[in-house]
Amino acid sequence: FSTDFFDFLAGAIVLVPSQGLVALGYKTSLKTLRSSKSKLVLIANNTPPLRKSEVEYYAMLSKCQVIHYNGSNVDLGLACGKYFRVSMLTIIDPGDSDIVRTTSAAGTEA
Repeated sequence: FSTDFFDFLAGAIVLVPSQGLVALGYKTSLKTLRSSKSKLVLIANNTPPLRKSEVEYYAMLSKCQVIHYNGSNVDLGLACGKYFRVSMLTIIDPGDSDIVRTTSAAGTEA
């Protein structure tokens, strides 16, 4: 992915929690992945490797896209507008945001 894409992603993450439906954290992300409700999963870059691989495995089974966020869990939490650390963010309903559509188009180009 290009740096323009990550700039778009940082701006779009702010809109999704206020307009759509998201799940924050590891446990709730796994629950939504198991029930195939997820559209997109963002994982912070300092998430432990075992957790990353587990989430990627469940995402593959539920045909959900995974994006590795270019920042720590503190950065991902602040991007969501929260004042706590967020290891992963799962988008269930994007609302008016076009983040799922844009990321899937960018994923096919990369």
